Amino acid sequence: MSVTKTKKTELINQFKISDVDNGGSAASQVAVLTERIRNLTEHMKSNHKDNHSKRGLLLMVNRRKKLLAYIKKNSVADYEDLIKKLGLRK
Repeated sequence: MSVTKTKKTELINQFKISDVDNGGSAASQVAVLTERIRNLTEHMKSNHKDNHSKRGLLLMVNRRKKLLAYIKKNSVADYEDLIKKLGLRK
């Protein structure tokens, strides 16, 4: 259900902005959040009454939304590239 450490490291390495980026950039945070959201969405399909997880899912979606807005504000090209790589809607 949760994102493994190796998967998280792979995502950070794939979406990092510079060599010294260890997951703090907005793009890598969005990538990790997207993976967590996808996993939790699968959990919610079979456990639709799990209100605690539903709240956590909504918080993650809102955090990702804010990070994407920040990326879009600073660089529209980076935003377009990121959502294309992650397969997200605008």
